[in-house]
Amino acid sequence: MTPTLVPHHPARDWAEIQERMLVPLYEAVYERLGVGAGSRVLGLGCGSGLALLMAVARGARVSGADRDHARVELAGRRLPEGVTVTGEAPEAGPYDVITAFHATDGLLPELTALLRTARRGTAVALAGWGPPERCATEPVLRIAARLTPRKPPVRTGPAPFPDRAPTVRTEPARLSDRAPTVRADLDRLVAAAGLRPVASGWVACPFGYADEAGAVRGLLSTGVFDEALRATDPSRVGKEIAAALAPYARADGTVWMPNTFRYVLTRVP
Repeated sequence: MTPTLVPHHPARDWAEIQERMLVPLYEAVYERLGVGAGSRVLGLGCGSGLALLMAVARGARVSGADRDHARVELAGRRLPEGVTVTGEAPEAGPYDVITAFHATDGLLPELTALLRTARRGTAVALAGWGPPERCATEPVLRIAARLTPRKPPVRTGPAPFPDRAPTVRTEPARLSDRAPTVRADLDRLVAAAGLRPVASGWVACPFGYADEAGAVRGLLSTGVFDEALRATDPSRVGKEIAAALAPYARADGTVWMPNTFRYVLTRVP
């Protein structure tokens, strides 16, 4: 069967296919932080709301924010009436827990702004991919980096001498430079936000799909490949993902990819 190379509804594919892969991560963090009846939880990058829905099931009061307006709309439909989910991070309220289950470098400005007024002692949980050697999906993630153009050199200012060209700083390309939504250095993000880790953990989050087409749609819905899709032929992106999935396809057509995710727990000083 030829896979669906480009999803027509990325937000819906995220909600219906991909988001559930991280349920073990959400559950582990909530259990570690004791989220339950009366807990006040804010989810940054809450997607289509599954993690918030799980917190509600534990008795928590929740709100969320996500830059993807289509996901926000889906979250609004899934969550109970009265739950606020917006496209911008709300002001820091009396939250007990702030989560960023999909932490990236791009989240740092919102997080630091929120922490300036957050209540002292508020628990903050950041999570992301584990090390490459513990993630079967790593070869697929590398496709996003490879198909995303390098950023141009950074010009640092006028040349120190009139007869020389402007100063250009060239730096080795990092995965986060070429595809910023792929992987984040959680420890660096914690430090940059002015926080100190108090605990961390690893959670197995296998990616399982009914077939190759569903796997391609699910992975494309993550946002990891957005830059690559804009930079090159979308059909090429889809075909390369499908090829990278071949080692994980089973005889019955399903796709199974073991992965490990990491979380870091901190508290607002």
